[in-house]
Amino acid sequence: MKIKIITDSCCDLSYDYIKENKLEVIPFPYSIDGNEYVDDFGKSLSYSDFYNELRSGRMPSTSQISVYTFEKIFKHYVSEGYSVIYLGFSSALSQTFNNSITARNTIQEEIPGADITLIDTKSASVGLGAIVFYANELLKQGKTKNEIINWVEENKLKSNHWFIIDSLDHLKRGGRISAASAAVGTILDVKPILNLDDEGRLNVVQKVRGRKKSIKALLDVLQYIKEPQEQTLFINHGDCMKEAEQLRELVLKEVNVKDVVINYVGPIIGSHTGPNMLCMVFMGEKR
Repeated sequence: MKIKIITDSCCDLSYDYIKENKLEVIPFPYSIDGNEYVDDFGKSLSYSDFYNELRSGRMPSTSQISVYTFEKIFKHYVSEGYSVIYLGFSSALSQTFNNSITARNTIQEEIPGADITLIDTKSASVGLGAIVFYANELLKQGKTKNEIINWVEENKLKSNHWFIIDSLDHLKRGGRISAASAAVGTILDVKPILNLDDEGRLNVVQKVRGRKKSIKALLDVLQYIKEPQEQTLFINHGDCMKEAEQLRELVLKEVNVKDVVINYVGPIIGSHTGPNMLCMVFMGEKR
């Protein structure tokens, strides 16, 4: 049976990669000042324009992917004879994965035997993207549905997400830290280092003072990378390409990775992390 890997736009992979590999990516909706958008990888609203909106003080509102949207897309591929594998954004950060479960159950009541596998990757941004990337590599190698599913289940909690945030304002607005902590942190030029835990929740792991020290802290976590020569390492950024390229050069001096891919952090994650966020993702023994 044919296999279709489906994910959502929180994967933060590049549009060119998605198009080239014919991945089905379901877009998250969001709005800015009453204007409705979908996260279509910068086509309707460019990444730079999105981040300029944030820099001007606007606060986007993000929404879930609806049950109806999942039903429509899953049903299309089932009707075309595909086995569907949906690799979803962390259920600890959004209700969206639960909506995919409702959609799958409805379809299987209507179409007994509809082959739809849903995997909560417990991941976000290009941490999800890395899992999609490696699952797609297995698909291109001709692996079976069960081989792909088993690999994802065995390795999803090895996807290491590491983030640095330039401003605490967006974390404050999202309820991650208190207003008082944000105010003190801003005065002291505190830059938090964050990761995702095994439940797929965002954690503040460390706080350092100054941008340069926070980037150095990202390099320090490379000690957790497993078999770097076999890996593609992902760097995503919140409209700070120059720093992302500098980080790539620093990474390549530290570890001998197979490749380093740079892309933007999309508007869904970017709404909560703000401009100038830097994210580095690789596979380790564990998170």
